[in-house]
Amino acid sequence: MEGIAMSFGKMNTFIDIVEQRKTKDPEGFAAMEDVVVASLRAYREGRHGSEKWANRAAFSEATDLFRFRCIPDFTVTTAHCILCGDERFNITSVENVKGRGMYLEVLAKEVESSGAQAKRGVPTKSNDFAGGGGTPE
Repeated sequence: MEGIAMSFGKMNTFIDIVEQRKTKDPEGFAAMEDVVVASLRAYREGRHGSEKWANRAAFSEATDLFRFRCIPDFTVTTAHCILCGDERFNITSVENVKGRGMYLEVLAKEVESSGAQAKRGVPTKSNDFAGGGGTPE
């Protein structure tokens, strides 16, 4: 983050950091539930053709970068997810910026719903080309 000044004004995106926990529904079946562990403001940068992203692309499948202030007495890990608006991101890496404990830089990959994949023609269980008998166009 050489030469980049982080300020409260740049952190204009609201995000939730969530973790999934197993719960039981009234019938006793196990279900996964998102539990919000932190809600905060962050700087969000989408993947684009800059030199920084070109260097990151060699090592990461991340689609977005988030920067936010460290949360006291809480450790963000790759087991957590980020919710930003209607989008969900799996965290691929977490880095303490400059090692000073002030900001975290998180690289994350957007999770696409099966509906979005179907629109792009990506095979899913419901429209699997290999097993569904259908043929790709």
